[in-house]
Amino acid sequence: MLTRVLLTLLLVAFVPNWAVADDMDAEGARETSIVSLGLADRKVSKDDLKKRVALPKPRFNSPGVAYGWVAHAKKGDKIEVHLKIDGNSLMHNVREVTEDDTDVLLQAGKTGVPAGGWPQKRQYTAKVTVTRDGKTVAEQESDPVSIE
Repeated sequence: MLTRVLLTLLLVAFVPNWAVADDMDAEGARETSIVSLGLADRKVSKDDLKKRVALPKPRFNSPGVAYGWVAHAKKGDKIEVHLKIDGNSLMHNVREVTEDDTDVLLQAGKTGVPAGGWPQKRQYTAKVTVTRDGKTVAEQESDPVSIE
């Protein structure tokens, strides 16, 4: 009995948030949420993000990509991801969702190195916004990253 209790406590404490069905609304539908967001030195895949390990951040002479993974988007939702520098959008990508309860991984940035490299000593962030019927239903911005 004690073993079962301990196993249950371990599972509750260590199951990743994206694997728990605690995002249900009153009608039992899942709520739209931002599962993952950040900056990386390359394009990322859902498999990369499912590993839940820190991805290498962009460097002066590497690609720089902002990414956002949205779960349970609804048909007609507009999802935007921005690569921002010092609070201003540098690059962005927008997608309209075509089916209900869709998971969307959207990215914006450069998959090559910009001429002269990325400006250093600046603050880079990734921002994801989900809009439905003109209202924001989910929005999140990453912590600032400095490029070295």
